[in-house]
Amino acid sequence: MGPSASSGQAVDPVFAALRERLERDHREATAAAFALGDEALVRTGITALDAVVGGGFPRGTIVSIEGPPSSGRSALAARLLAAATRRGLGAMVGVDLFPPALAVAGVRVERLLIVRVDEPVAAARAADIIVRSGAFTVVVIPTLPSGRGTGSAAWTRLASLTHRANALLVAVGDEASAELRYFASLRLETTIERVRWNGPAGHLSELAGYDVRATVRKHKRAAPVGDALVRCDTFEDRPPLVDTATRSVQVERSSLDPAQRDLRSGRAVV
Repeated sequence: MGPSASSGQAVDPVFAALRERLERDHREATAAAFALGDEALVRTGITALDAVVGGGFPRGTIVSIEGPPSSGRSALAARLLAAATRRGLGAMVGVDLFPPALAVAGVRVERLLIVRVDEPVAAARAADIIVRSGAFTVVVIPTLPSGRGTGSAAWTRLASLTHRANALLVAVGDEASAELRYFASLRLETTIERVRWNGPAGHLSELAGYDVRATVRKHKRAAPVGDALVRCDTFEDRPPLVDTATRSVQVERSSLDPAQRDLRSGRAVV
């Protein structure tokens, strides 16, 4: 067995030089071929999620985030918009996300373009114009259904424009069409792992947050396996709830005079 760095011995300089030359001359056959620099990635800041997608979301590509409503897909899109608006611009086309919640997620709303559309074809055309401008780092659109104006030709053009603009086009929706599944370089599926409640158990509880399981279904630059658990909290800053029934009893008792309180507690008044 040859010497290794883990055994505390120095690596043979001839072997090290040979490996360096092979990695330089045949980079496409090494792990370095799949490693992207910081400028080629959009990081969410969620360590587990960025790690499972290879360090971050690759720019110049189409990414789909698929899952049913309230599965956390919008939360992940918001984190990508937050990364985009930190130093650049982001855009949403035909996707309704609550601006105060976006602000809490870190999105600088003054750097966010919001385009409202009624039809899938209009969303595809608006995305075409926005991506073609080259001014936006992240553009979020719906997962367009297959149809006239939203089929293979539209996705082919969007993929080409996204690559040339070095942008990140994020499609968010229940599921991807056959065309989107083909053109997407990265596909994530979101599901709710656990729901957390604020306050006592029962109908008085308030949603405090939930944990989202993001599973990689496709990755052109890595093996399509792996998942990450992402903690999502509500955007409202509220104090913990208390049991209103207990509180009402305490208020009622505090409003009585001492004699009445003694009677209510079952003690005799002397």
